[in-house]
Amino acid sequence: MNLNERYPVTQGKIDGLMARIKRLGIDVAAIEEQFARGGGKGGQKINKTSSAVVLKYPALELVVKVQRERQRSLNRFLALRELVDRIEMKISPRTFARLKEIGKIRKQKSRRARRHAVKEAA
Repeated sequence: MNLNERYPVTQGKIDGLMARIKRLGIDVAAIEEQFARGGGKGGQKINKTSSAVVLKYPALELVVKVQRERQRSLNRFLALRELVDRIEMKISPRTFARLKEIGKIRKQKSRRARRHAVKEAA
């Protein structure tokens, strides 16, 4: 995978992602990249362009497919970020910040569910 492409995001986001890749010791050359036609809404445009990005990391058997935006370059950045997130979650879950966020949201939802159950019982 070539990381020298210009992504349509701020330089700070790119630098942060590259720092995470370096910290985790991810072999960028091992990442396989494919482009696929997207699906869903969009009509003729989505049927003609291959803007969906599929990244594979065979070392950990991870596959990520992103088709959130219309730009291929932005989808490449988003797919790479998602792949790095999944690699970090697999390698070092204790340092993974999103796990803390997910735990916080789970706690909030369970609290709300208990309050709702109390209201329903009354």
